[in-house]
Amino acid sequence: MSGKIFKQIFISAFILLSVEQSVAQLVPVLGGQRAGTAAAQFLKIGVGARATAMGDAFVAVADDATALYWNPAGIVQFENNQITLSHIDWLVDMKHEFIGYVHKLNSASSIGFQFTSLHMEDMPVTTEFQQRGTGEYFTFSDILLGVTFASRLTDKFSFGATLKYFDETLDVLSMNGVLVDLGTYYKVGIGSARFAVAVTNFGGQVEPSGSIRQNDGTEITEFQSFNPPTLFRIAYAQELFENEKNKLTSSIQLSHPNDNSENINIGLEYWWDKQIALRGGYKLNVDEESLSLGAGVNTSVAGYSVAIDYSYSNFSILGDVNRFSFNIGF
Repeated sequence: MSGKIFKQIFISAFILLSVEQSVAQLVPVLGGQRAGTAAAQFLKIGVGARATAMGDAFVAVADDATALYWNPAGIVQFENNQITLSHIDWLVDMKHEFIGYVHKLNSASSIGFQFTSLHMEDMPVTTEFQQRGTGEYFTFSDILLGVTFASRLTDKFSFGATLKYFDETLDVLSMNGVLVDLGTYYKVGIGSARFAVAVTNFGGQVEPSGSIRQNDGTEITEFQSFNPPTLFRIAYAQELFENEKNKLTSSIQLSHPNDNSENINIGLEYWWDKQIALRGGYKLNVDEESLSLGAGVNTSVAGYSVAIDYSYSNFSILGDVNRFSFNIGF
């Protein structure tokens, strides 16, 4: 058995290295000229330390409450109600919080609710003439509210949809809109293989509202409109091996954003005795974030299933990002 496990790991590592070497041919740098053309970028910040430790390659795994973010069809892939909390020490001293709840309606359907907040401390107002501050402060904050419904239509195929409202505030300007997520989850029927497709943040253009006054006294009340950061993901996952004590899950995902180049996400998750997990992931064809690592512990407390997870992501010159998440099943 140990020889078979080593062989599977060796093959997976070889495939990863081969894909990385040939990514220029597999995924041409198309769409890079669209960078910076979509609004509400906080909607692209991945939630859940488990998922992000796997390099965001979670759309075809999506078997806990963080599926509310990754793939709405995933909230029917587990049998209990779940609450998930996620905290991220994001870049430039920003904080990202996510709260999600999934409730089982029956054996085939679930409903879920989510709340997201990106925030930071108030910042001093500076001008070209008062570079140390005017004594005033301004606020930046993003929030999102969403409701999700998913159903298992057959023993192999599931479908889910999310309706979301977001609001982005920068000082006296605000921008809001309604978006939709759609997801599918298909168990191929060959071993544990599954195939998933998700489209997130789909909606119409949005534009800021409010008014600003320039130094010459001119007031601006009309602003350019932007598309939301719509993202199409197609993914495949399966267990490379699984027995009573050990399980190794692999996942590969192709992501097509409307505001940047296509990229590939690869992730691995190893479970020992269903209690201790080690994870790793890598992103190909991205500018900054690449390697991610993480670990988790799953246990039972007073009849509740409790999971605590941590992930680390390297953003190159932008610094490191640490994520923590907490999941309760009941």
